Amino acid sequence: MSLLAYLLPLSLFAAALVCFAGPGLRPRRSLALVEGAALLALAGAVLFATLAATYGATTSALIGANGLGLQVRVDALSAVMVLLVAFVGWVVIRYARTYMDGDARQGAFMGGLALTLGFVLLLVTSGNIAQLVLAWIGTSLSLHRLLLFYGDRPTARLAATKKFLFARTGDVFLISAAILLVQGFGTGEIAAISAALQAGEVPVGAGWAAFCLAVAALLKSAQFPTHGWLTEVMDAPTPVSALLHAGVINAGGFLVIRFADLFLAVPGFAMGMLAIVGGLTAALASLVMLTQTAVKSALAWSTVAQMGFMLLQCGLGAFPAALLHIVAHSLYKAHAFLGSGSVVDLARARLGHRLARVRPGDAALSLAVALSAVGLTGWAFGVTLDSKPALVVLAAVLVLGLGHLVALAMGQGARGPLVIRASLVSFGLAALYFALQLGAEALTAGTLPETGAVGAGQQAVMGFVLLVFAATAAIQVLAPVRLAEGRWRPLATHLRHGLYVTPVLNRLIAPKLA
Repeated sequence: MSLLAYLLPLSLFAAALVCFAGPGLRPRRSLALVEGAALLALAGAVLFATLAATYGATTSALIGANGLGLQVRVDALSAVMVLLVAFVGWVVIRYARTYMDGDARQGAFMGGLALTLGFVLLLVTSGNIAQLVLAWIGTSLSLHRLLLFYGDRPTARLAATKKFLFARTGDVFLISAAILLVQGFGTGEIAAISAALQAGEVPVGAGWAAFCLAVAALLKSAQFPTHGWLTEVMDAPTPVSALLHAGVINAGGFLVIRFADLFLAVPGFAMGMLAIVGGLTAALASLVMLTQTAVKSALAWSTVAQMGFMLLQCGLGAFPAALLHIVAHSLYKAHAFLGSGSVVDLARARLGHRLARVRPGDAALSLAVALSAVGLTGWAFGVTLDSKPALVVLAAVLVLGLGHLVALAMGQGARGPLVIRASLVSFGLAALYFALQLGAEALTAGTLPETGAVGAGQQAVMGFVLLVFAATAAIQVLAPVRLAEGRWRPLATHLRHGLYVTPVLNRLIAPKLA
């Protein structure tokens, strides 16, 4: 399995080298080689996951010295991520072959895609901190090359410059965490570190290592206030956006999930930071997203919100839920970017719904219906505030979004069948959510910690998060009527510009490009 795991990225690296050395315009051999390498990676990923399910979790022998070097970790997490990355990468490469046809630098572009995909595959199969750090940095640098594909455009240079600075800062925190972990545990093998933590061995510096990992994940995931680069990279070709938003951006969440045992073993400051920053980012970005008029900008803000929600799940200790979120978001966002042209028609069709008038009483009733659906459905699945409070809170946040649909139905005077139908959808969504979460826990049993009871500190964070998202849902429900009355138009203007955080950072970081 270790040989197979290294064969996947190596085939893509070889294809990338051929692309870089070959012609730029319609390089038939290079295109065939890249697509063949991507297809080989997908087939190898299926075989990798099959072997992992058959033989269980294991770590390959170390290629290195003193506990540091190259190692492959085979478990449920790496199997899921390899399948996901290989599938999305193959789809993006097939799309890019047609999308970039006729471009004078098509060969180099396809090579960049293959190089980035290879580093991501190397990252998600890492069994040693040294390999993880190298793959992490390699992914970032190869993506930077793609973001500057149209480097003559000022907005592309500005976004790439900010991303480069934030990424290098994240690298410093990741390397610092790696040094602390190796010093504390005497090895860089991730499985050995997790086993020691599960046995109750928490060395000095473990808390700081968790903090550094959390900061690296927040920077990688474009969380507030460092999110601006992700919403400004729209000058890159669409395949780059798809690979970024559906694949590379998930590296921060993967990092936290891989070191879940560390985050649970140390005091809850790091997890609390993930929950609060992720939750606030998700709430803010979801509001900003609704004010965007450009399709790709709305999708970018959606990614910021989704990454925030994923880190919120990690911060609440729901690591299997976060992994499921990565899979669902990646598949959705790859489809959304590659089919962004059709999103325009959908947005026009939905525009009229935003103008519906909703009374405050209807909004309160819709939120109550959503929360009741979570409580009753969770009880039916054996998920309660005592047993798995994080799942209850996260389900409530998810279903609160349906409160908008219920309120719209009431605002249009359909208090009968349509309201009942919307309420049934709330119950159905809650049931599907709990079923998927429990399924994810069963799939990752033995690899990721099961979501369980939490302490008083995390309970306070959960209460704060729930209040934030309830307020966000209320704003989304009441916004149409308030905007129609002209009372919230200044707020909408401020949100449309992301509360002006990005322009301020642009002037501070790159004044010549801003």
